[in-house]
Amino acid sequence: MQCGGIGWSGATICPSGWTCNVLNSWYSQCLPGASTIGTTTTSVGGGSESITTATSTTSASGGSATLAPGYSFIRAVEDPNFHKYLRSEIINTASDAVLGEPADAAQFVITNGQLIQNAAGTPLYAIVEERANDTVVMLKMSWSESPATSGTFVFSGDTLEWSIPTIDRPQTNAWYVCPDDEGNLIVYVNLGYYDYNTPAGCADETIHAYTGSTATA
Repeated sequence: MQCGGIGWSGATICPSGWTCNVLNSWYSQCLPGASTIGTTTTSVGGGSESITTATSTTSASGGSATLAPGYSFIRAVEDPNFHKYLRSEIINTASDAVLGEPADAAQFVITNGQLIQNAAGTPLYAIVEERANDTVVMLKMSWSESPATSGTFVFSGDTLEWSIPTIDRPQTNAWYVCPDDEGNLIVYVNLGYYDYNTPAGCADETIHAYTGSTATA
């Protein structure tokens, strides 16, 4: 539920037990106090600086964290990675984007084209590496403590897509998942067609938002 932002003329008061959290200058959202990403302003050297903060989610007994309102899990829905969930390789840190087990599933929101992971109190932003040349067919995704400076993430229905004006992708929902030498399931943007010219050892995937209360196998 939106509760503020530039140009917003609707209600600015949230229901009892919820608070209005600033996600950016254009959008504020009603969320429970225990599971939010917000922005605060602090003085830095005589000026001001906006700092994005997040609080941790609560854990469901024996499973993943309970999904916070406004967030989604993101998972693959086809073999060999059926119901593997998006997270950081090193959980809750700025590291490579991987698919992992439901118990370790991270939670996400898309704001102004940024895919943001709530990493137990720290917002991490999805970053897609730059394309070195036009022969490159896949781009690694990772997590950063700083927002991405290029590329746009969106959900089309429940399907995660990524696009950038400098690359003409025939299918913006195409991804590769490729195990590294340690068995981590690294996530890449597939710059070509889904299920075509797949690199050896990799699997074509589409990855989807899931809004069940906990991540399930």
